[in-house]
Amino acid sequence: MNIAGINGTEKLRVTYQLKEVFLAAFREKADITEYYLPKDCPNFCNGCVNCMIKGESACKDAEYIGKIEKSLLKADLIVMTSPAYVFHATGGMKAFLDHFAWRWLPHRPAPEMFGKRAVIMTQCLGAGAKSAAKDIKHSLSWWGISKIGIFTGALTGDIVWERLSEKKRAELTRKVKRLSGKFAGMDYSKPAHTNLITKAKFFVCRLMQRKLHKNDPEYLDGKYWAEQGWLGKTRPWKLRL
Repeated sequence: MNIAGINGTEKLRVTYQLKEVFLAAFREKADITEYYLPKDCPNFCNGCVNCMIKGESACKDAEYIGKIEKSLLKADLIVMTSPAYVFHATGGMKAFLDHFAWRWLPHRPAPEMFGKRAVIMTQCLGAGAKSAAKDIKHSLSWWGISKIGIFTGALTGDIVWERLSEKKRAELTRKVKRLSGKFAGMDYSKPAHTNLITKAKFFVCRLMQRKLHKNDPEYLDGKYWAEQGWLGKTRPWKLRL
């Protein structure tokens, strides 16, 4: 089993500790590769759209994105973590997700993503953890992932794990262990189910790509869909059954 972890901060505080609790259930049976932002994806997307028009290798940050994407495609489980900054995911996480716009369903989604499972872990002092998780879930769902577990933790007194009360640490740990137990008990030899919402998004994008490909057979996105067989009867979720 392979796990890819994307951490929205390099700080080893509450989010990191909760992620470690989650991964403890997998340490003995999984190969875990983790990335920490912004270190492993240090640059902002500048909106040049080269990834969409010319291909992902034309991205100015292809060196970083290509490496991380290989881990994501290889992974059976993707774990995304981020503390909430002003009710949203960290700037590093946002920059990372922006770099993967070309992998959204309206463009060139990876067929491997349709059978994957993902977990999002966020926390904050006060409110904002849910909206930060929503930032990340939005991208994962448009990558084609249907099975997404979410942990959100609300702190009340401090943002340093060691300074939290024993009661609060125990409460957060119990909640994380429930989620990790659920995902650790899944059969990863079988792909995750693709839900109706993801399929509906796919079919809407398919209609768009059929028209674009008909008007311009060399248009990159439409050509990709045609090569995958998705403009015909092939479906990415059926390939992984």
